[in-house]
This record gives sequence, C-alpha cells and structure tokens, in this order.
Amino acid sequence: MSKLKSIDDPAVQQVIAAENKTFHPSPSAWEDQLIYFLLCDRFSNGKENLYIDNNGNQVTNGTTAPYTDADNGNALGANTETWLDAGAKFCGGTISGVITKLGYLKRMGITAIWLGPIFKQVAALETYHGYGVQNFLEVDPRFGTKDELKELVGTAHAMGFYVILDIIMNHSGDVFEYIANSPTYNAGQKYPVKGFYNAQHTADVPFPTPDPNTPPDIYPDGAIWPQELQAAGVFTCEGQINANGWDALPEYLDGDFFDLKDFNLGPNQPDGFSPTPALRTLTAAYKYWIAYLDIDGYRLDTVKHMGFGPTRYFCGAIHEFATRIGKGNFMVVGEITGGLMYETVEATGLDAALGIQNVMQTLWQVPRGEADADDYFDHFRNARYLQKGSHSWLRNKILTMVDDHDQVWRGDYKARFSAWSPGASLMFAALALNVCTLGIPCIYYGSEQRFDGQGGSGSPGHGADQFIREAMFGGEFGAFRSKDAHCFNEESPVYKGIAALSKIRAKELTLRRGRQYLREISGDESSWGYPTKVGARMMSIVAWSRIFDTEEILCAINTDEVNERTAWVTLDSGIQSVGKVLKCLFPLDGNELNVVSQDGRMVVSLTVPPAGFALFK
Repeated sequence: MSKLKSIDDPAVQQVIAAENKTFHPSPSAWEDQLIYFLLCDRFSNGKENLYIDNNGNQVTNGTTAPYTDADNGNALGANTETWLDAGAKFCGGTISGVITKLGYLKRMGITAIWLGPIFKQVAALETYHGYGVQNFLEVDPRFGTKDELKELVGTAHAMGFYVILDIIMNHSGDVFEYIANSPTYNAGQKYPVKGFYNAQHTADVPFPTPDPNTPPDIYPDGAIWPQELQAAGVFTCEGQINANGWDALPEYLDGDFFDLKDFNLGPNQPDGFSPTPALRTLTAAYKYWIAYLDIDGYRLDTVKHMGFGPTRYFCGAIHEFATRIGKGNFMVVGEITGGLMYETVEATGLDAALGIQNVMQTLWQVPRGEADADDYFDHFRNARYLQKGSHSWLRNKILTMVDDHDQVWRGDYKARFSAWSPGASLMFAALALNVCTLGIPCIYYGSEQRFDGQGGSGSPGHGADQFIREAMFGGEFGAFRSKDAHCFNEESPVYKGIAALSKIRAKELTLRRGRQYLREISGDESSWGYPTKVGARMMSIVAWSRIFDTEEILCAINTDEVNERTAWVTLDSGIQSVGKVLKCLFPLDGNELNVVSQDGRMVVSLTVPPAGFALFK
C-alpha cells in the first residue's frame, strides 16, 4: 500500500514536477465529445457473462447472466428489504470492471468518460458514491488500486477516450465529531470539536493533530489525509446548513454539507483573494492526480458552496498547471446549483457548468411533452444572460444531461426519465434532443438501457438518491428492481440508436458547433408558432436547426409516442431556396424533403414517426 501522507512527500512533489514526461493531449474542442457518466460502484464488477468484450469477443466465463424481461422485479417480495438495504451500501463495482466495459462504451460512440469520485472514503461508512473523501491522495480500496486507475486511463486513451475525474473541494467526508450533537449553522458560531474519528469511527483522535509533522499512528483509516488537512483552521466548524439556509449567504458557503465537513477555502470575493492552507493543499493534491493519471478534465462538485474566490483560484491554478504539462484544453466543469450558472462560469474561470436545475429539468420535460419547447431552447438565448452576441458561446459552456445521479430539481422523490409512461418510449428521442442541441452532451449510465429507477426517502438509510443509482452489473441492487442480472445489452434499441446517431454527429461539424434555432411549425400552412403544451401534454413535432456558416441541419423529435405527426417546418431563408432537397441522415431509410415557399418562408413538410427522431441536411 502506498504510504503517501503529505503533500510535501518527495514522491508527490516528483509527480507534480512532471519532468521528462509526455502527456496525452487535450481535445481541440470539448463540444465535439459525447460524454458518459458512471459511478464506479454501480457500473461493473467484471463478472458479467455473455457480453461483448473490448476486442469484440463474447465473454462466456462470467458468473452474472444478462438481464431479461423475466428478471424485472425479481428482487422484491420477500426480499424487498434486502434489495433496498443493498442500494444504500457499496455494491461492488470496481475500476477493473470499468476497464472491461470500455468496448461497450466505444461501440456506442462515447468519446469521453466522466468517472464518479474514486478517492478513499471514510472506511467505516457506506459512501459508495465517492463524495465523502477521507484521503485525497489515495484510491478507495473498495474500488481498486491506484495502479488500476492508472491502467483505466491509459487503456481509455489508447481506445480513443478522454477521461474526466469527479473531484470535491468544498468538503471532506464525515471525519470528525462535534462536542454538540449535530449542531446547525448559527450566524457563524464556531463549534468545538470532540476529535477526529479513528478507523472504527470513534472520535478519539486529537483535533487538530498536535504536530502536523509527527501525526499519531492513525494511517490509513483515521483522521484525514494528507496530513496538512489535520491542522488548525482547515475546517470552518460552523455546523450543518439548515433546511432554509441553502440559499442564504454566508451559510451555504461556511456550513457543513449535511454530515460532510466544510473546508475553510477562503472568502467568496475573488478580488484580492488569498488562498487558505486548505485550498493550497487540495489544489496541490489535484495537480498530483492530473500528472499521476494523465487525466483530461475535472468535474468539480458543489461549486456554489465553494464561493467565487476559491473557485477562481483553483481553476486558474489547475489550468496553468495543465497547460505547463501540455494539456492546454484541460476542462474544469462545475456543478452549480441555484440560479447563477452563467455568471459563475464567467466569474470563476470554469470551462463549463453542468446544465442542472432548469436546464436539466426542461430537457427532461420537453421530450415528454410536459413543457413548452421554448422552455428548454430559451436557455441557449444569450441575450437573456450575458449578451455575448451569439448564442454559440454556449456550445461549450454547458454540459447537458437528461438523467443524472442527484436530480436536485426533483426534491425528495427521484425518478429516471423512463420511470413511468411515456418515458421509456421516448428515451431515445430525449437523448437525441440532448445529443443534437447546444452544449456538451452527456449520457448517464443506464439511460441507454432505459433504466427506470424511482423512489423517495422512506425508512432510515434509504434516501431517494439510491433509486436512480442502480447497479448495472446486477448484484443485490440491480436495475429494474432485479438482482443477479447485468444490463450490458448492445442490442437494446436505445443503445443502437445512440451508436448510429453518434457516428453522424462525429461526421457533421454543424451538429457539434453550429448555432441553434427552435423552429416554428404549422399544421395548416397558415398558423405558425412554437410547439406548446395544450392540456396535460404537448403532443407535437419539436424541430430545431443547427447552422454553421452556410450549412443548416434540421433536427426533429415527436413527443407523441402513439401517433406519427406531420407539420410544416420553417427553415433559414438565407440558406434554403425553393426546389432544394434535404437528404435524410437519420433514420437511414428516411425520405427526402423538398423546400417550398409559403407566406414568405422557406419550409418543408416533415413527418416523424411515434416517439421518433429525424435528421436532415
């Protein structure tokens, strides 16, 4: 086992120095990529049977059979509590398991992998998601080893992937105990600490450690590491954020994120900012991981709770370091809850923001017909925000997803897109909307298999989050309320649809970097307007154009999962002309469209099958 305990360890500093080493270059443009987000514990344990390996061969020596419809719900009934309990704990997915499924991702057209946090967690706790770090210099042994993580990145690079690592700066895991019982934030009051936890999660380790140069013999499972984080002043020690404090300054900056302990990173104001020791230590640790693993980007957790000053310092330091070692387009994408997504990107130097809250909500709702079309497309109209002059600025500033592992916009009841009708029927249409609109598209693991997890916080220990974090490899907490059945099915309709669409997107620059326009439609050749919800659902074609230079590509989905829909669709009058023919790119057997003039518009008559997607050029 590695014995790295300090940022000043020569082994750490030698890696950061990165002398005489060549690194994998950054992509020229992140908007060209198709990202896949997975949680290591819930993806693969490498024990699946009858799946296609990285070389295209069928594996016949695994122990877990493929999922079939007959497996749906086989973990419920008398075993329901076992299934629920398993979902709240480590399920057994591993880094080595991820390596075995790179071929599965490659054949789907994925080009970048976002790996959930893999750093060492508090040993006594079941923080399978990875966001409760106890050692920022080590990999959690439940996931695997540092060597396996390095192998994953190297193998991924060799197969044409980029790798993004999920990291946490705002807080650590639950590494110490207050004297008071679960105190809450109270106007900046500092609460005394009983001690750091030991390996058994008993708070008997001095807080802070008496001498950071000679810490007690508590490695690896006690206190927090590197040892610089054991010093006085590293934590804010102001108690948990209150239920009504998540939007209250400075509470959401200085309070603990539930039982996760808040680092003292420095003031929110970026002007004249000076980094704290905690911020310097964490930044150095993440420089180490860039150089050690040769990764290509970071997804930065809970940016809102860090503040502008610490975030800008971190982004500047990481970008400078990455550029120095030859990664000039190293991406730092931030998770930003609340209403300051665009402003935070501008103020902090983040490369992009996760399109959470309203962006994700409307991307989820529009293909289901639960919101007006412009509720989603208006997010990309820069005039509403930063007056950039062209909304193509957003092509690489937002990472967009239909499903994710948190669904913060849904409150205390989580549900994947396919959780209830008509979601499963419309899953591919939703992903096509995601992949073919502005932003950096990202697919959450299992969406390509129509995972349908849903649930709310019920009995103690069963939070709503676990229901949308099913184990793709099966085990005791498999998808579709099953057990012992894996879901790596390359013949599933959505998987095959993404594979076909990703090939087209890779060839078409306009689909990746073009401007974007929601198109007005008409059913009677005289009344024009954007698709809107009438009654319970919007049952309509939703059409949009991507335009780059002198080229227009027309995209459309049908939110009606039962009936095909036909509509006249407006095109760009400066590019199109009467008699021009648009060829169908998707589906492959689609008909051509003839451009005609109506009411001074260039239009085509477009028919889209139930829950379908179409693409024309």
